[in-house]
Amino acid sequence: MRFNPKARLDRGRVSDSGGRGGRGGGTGGSGMRLPIPGGTKAGGGLVGLLVVVIIIVLSQYLGGGPTVPGDSLDTSRVDGGDSARYANCETGAGADADPDCARVAVANCLYGYWSDTLESQSGVTFTPEEEVATFTGAIDTGCGQATSQVGPFYCPADQGIYLDTSFFDDVLQNQLGGPAGDFVEPYVLAHEYGHHIQNLTGAMGQVRTQHGPLSDAVRLELQADCYAGMWARAAASTEDASGVPLITDISDQDMAEAVAAAKSVGDDRIQQQSTGRVDPEGWTHGSAEQRQRWFLTGYQQGSMEACDTFAASQL
Repeated sequence: MRFNPKARLDRGRVSDSGGRGGRGGGTGGSGMRLPIPGGTKAGGGLVGLLVVVIIIVLSQYLGGGPTVPGDSLDTSRVDGGDSARYANCETGAGADADPDCARVAVANCLYGYWSDTLESQSGVTFTPEEEVATFTGAIDTGCGQATSQVGPFYCPADQGIYLDTSFFDDVLQNQLGGPAGDFVEPYVLAHEYGHHIQNLTGAMGQVRTQHGPLSDAVRLELQADCYAGMWARAAASTEDASGVPLITDISDQDMAEAVAAAKSVGDDRIQQQSTGRVDPEGWTHGSAEQRQRWFLTGYQQGSMEACDTFAASQL
């Protein structure tokens, strides 16, 4: 993936809390927690079965959108302001040289793509995500406190995307055997942005069943993969605020990295690695084959209609 050196980056789409974002493993507020598959002991350490997506809890999503009980919702981002991690990210030239600035460029590109696409394809008015927030260790969010063990996730309560960037080396590659490469993180961010789009369209309100190969939870996750593929198809033609393309090239290698990342977080693959057996009734995100196939469906067809996993008879 190559960025356009003439493109201007909007740093307002990304923030970083450094190491001041939380207090460890507490609950931190009355917002919705983010349940993920648990860990198992392996190789002398805790292997977190950290999947790249949020699992929607039925009781929080009725009537087409998130409902969070209580009036004391913790919507704080950090406990000490922004770390200025992205202060020098101004142009596409910086994005080619610095992975932090590449993250800013990808966040800009996702914003630009969906601001142009959502209403034209669905009739739903686009409102941007609050921001992409990176952190180290832990962070307070509208969904409660999250630690680095959660993995990247989208919080519908405050419409933010959160990630500890050590996830890609420490978990995705070292624990789950996922790929390295410049396009792995963009795939993850695009998937999480897909959850934001689902929040806007009301797809989250369609989730009634939480486990199983045909469950609503699996349909939600596969649709987010499909939306990530839609963005990848159009990323090289998405422009900054002044009309300059942000990305000049997405290669076949980039696509191979995205597909490999989707494979590495398939429920069957994670189950096989952690327990030595596959139990489809425990799936919450879809198999490795499904996740790859729906990402490619979005990439090849480029339409939200093609990504309607809730209407699909076969996943």
